[in-house]
Formats: sequence, C-alpha cells, structure tokens
Amino acid sequence: MAKEVISLQEVKNFETRAEEFFPIHWYKEMFSSHPVYFHEGTNTWHVFKYEDVKQVLTNHDIFSVEGDRSAIPVGANNKEGTLPDNANIMVDPPVHKKRRSLLSAAFTPRSLKNWEPRIQRIAKELVDDIQVNSTVDIVQALAAPLPGMVIAELFGVPIKDRTQFKHWVDILFQPYEKGKEDEIEVRKQEAAKEYFQYLFPIVVEKRKNLSEDVISDLIKAEVDGEKFTDDEIVRVSMFLLGAGIETTSHALANTFYSLLYDDESLYEELRKDIELVPDAVEEMLRYRFQISKRDRTVKQDNDLLGPELKKGDVVVAWMSAANMDEEMFDHPFTLNIHRSNNKKHLTFGKGQHFCLGAPLARLEIRVALEAFLQKFSRIEPIESFDLENNLTASAPGQSLMHLPMKVYQ
Repeated sequence: MAKEVISLQEVKNFETRAEEFFPIHWYKEMFSSHPVYFHEGTNTWHVFKYEDVKQVLTNHDIFSVEGDRSAIPVGANNKEGTLPDNANIMVDPPVHKKRRSLLSAAFTPRSLKNWEPRIQRIAKELVDDIQVNSTVDIVQALAAPLPGMVIAELFGVPIKDRTQFKHWVDILFQPYEKGKEDEIEVRKQEAAKEYFQYLFPIVVEKRKNLSEDVISDLIKAEVDGEKFTDDEIVRVSMFLLGAGIETTSHALANTFYSLLYDDESLYEELRKDIELVPDAVEEMLRYRFQISKRDRTVKQDNDLLGPELKKGDVVVAWMSAANMDEEMFDHPFTLNIHRSNNKKHLTFGKGQHFCLGAPLARLEIRVALEAFLQKFSRIEPIESFDLENNLTASAPGQSLMHLPMKVYQ
C-alpha cells in the first residue's frame, strides 16, 4: 500500500533555492521560536533541537517508522519500485533486526577494507582527467560521476552503464511537486521497470558465478535459513543504489562548495596536513549536508516533547537542524574541522535505523578529497557563479548541478 506523501515544501516555504540549500536562518528562527512546531497545513509536528530529534529517532516504543504517511518519497508505487517485505527495514523492532541483518551482509568492515583500493583507483582516474591550471565544473567532473562509478564497481555491473544508473536514481528519488504528482509517479514507475529489466538477468547470471561484489554478497546472505530471491535482490539493490549515488554526490559537491565559499584558508590547511581530511569530512557532514530529516508516527499519546502528541500523529525530525544546536555544538553556525565532537552529528540518523551506507559514504568522500588535494595546490571560485541558477530539487534537498572553479597545480 502506497504511503501518503507529506509535502515539506509547505512547511519550509522558502522563497529561493539558495535559501533552502543552506537554511541557516530558518533553523535559527525555529530554535528560538518554534523548537517543537505544529504545521496545520500538513497536519505534522516538527522538532529541531538535538535531544528532541534524538528522542524521536531512537525511542521506537513511542515513535514508529511504520505509518501510512511519509515525508521521504523514494521508489515507485509498483512492484518493481518497492522493497520486498523481508528487506524493508523501515519497521520497528524486533522485526527490524532480522531484516537489517540480511542487508548488512553487503556492508561488512571486511567489505569496506577490500573496497578502498577500488574506490581510490576510480577517484584517481577522475582527478587525473582534470587539467591543471584550468576551470573545471567539479560537480560534473568528480562529485556526480564518482558515486555512480563506485556503485557500479561494487555491485559488479558494467561501469559504462553508470550514467543510466544516475538517470534512474534521479527519477526514483525525485521529490513530488504539488500539481505534478501523477506525472512524476508515471516517470518513477517507468524508471523502476527499466531498472528491474536491466538488472534481473545480471543477478541470475551472478548466482551461477559468484564474485567479490555487493550483489554476490546479497545472494549469499542468510539469516535464520532465509535468503533473498533474485527478484528481491534486484528490488533491494535499487534502493541501495539510489541511496549510495544521490546522497554521496550531494555531500561531495557541498564539500567543495564549502572549501570555496565558507573558509578559503581550509583548502591550504588540508593540503599541508592531509591527515585532517577525516575530521573535515565529519564537519562537512554536520555543517553542509542539507536537508537531512526523518519522519516517525506516534504509537501512543504522550508529552515527551512538551506538547500533547496523539497516537497517529506524524513527527518530522530535522537532523540537519539538530546539527546546529548550540546546546550540543559550540558556535554551531561556523565551520570548524577541529571541533572535538563533530562526529556526534545526526546526518546519518541515530539508533537502530542509522544509515546502512554511512561507512561507504564517508570512505568515498575522504578518498575523493585526498586524491584531489594531492594533485592541486590551490582552488579559486569563479566570480560569475550564481548559486540560485545552479541548484535543483533532489531527495537530500537542493543539490548543486554545477560548481565551476579554477584549479592550480
């Protein structure tokens, strides 16, 4: 059964794309005036403070991931575009544990260790293609292609098809626009069918010839005697693929934007001490990943957040706002890679539903940034760059389509 989609555009009501890209003023307003906010138009509650967000994300006895309304529309409302029941981890404990265990087989620490050299090779190839002392669109040259190439490599599918993957992902993770819901849904269902028809024969063939890749790991995964069918693996991989491409590309593009426009001295600092890159990645995830949020449905009447919440109410937890809470982070509205607790950000969630692909995303961003720093001594923004005209709506929020900059040897 398809969930009713909650339009968060009505809640945020930003006047420009740039305002939504970095909604720092909105977060400040919510912290001071509406830390727990009820929006009548969508009949939803919203929380912004760190402790409130953590409470909503982790207290599964009160706040359920199961419900008939959602603010995060992904996939399509046909069989090809939905997760099979045994792989749908958007359920509450104790069912959640078994389903997550099946999926976790593809994201073990051993896998990450084996993947790192492969990711380094892809990142180096992309960086090597960028000419020194030139102007480059870093989104098109690195941030957009890297996650698709990595996922194609790790899934064991032809890397030449990565642009087709990106096309399907862009559609399947596209937000619904008011007045265009039916049109967008048709496109989503067509993309889901195309993806399914492409990948199914690959999965069938891999079952005969297992190798070192994610699809093979999913084929081999078994928990309590239960395994995935070929049909289920295709549908599972679609969601893993989408999450891996869309969000990582967004985070990497935002990182370069921050290096150009938030703190011009940071690039030189990282260049001089590349060991600081992991800390920089965490701070970028805290400060520049907008807009991260999750919705939950109230399971029983309560006043844990202050106001009286009723069973069936929907609460949206704004993780990216929580990342700006001064009660958790000192001077939160400034970028500081030396922040002692930047790893406490909630960008990937918290608790049992913590993002399964977070370690891979961190690895990709770190490796890409290291490869770039090792080749280029200096970067500069382009004076004519207009942020508003280079953004597009996506699952993570407003994403950069282009980011031109000058690079020097």
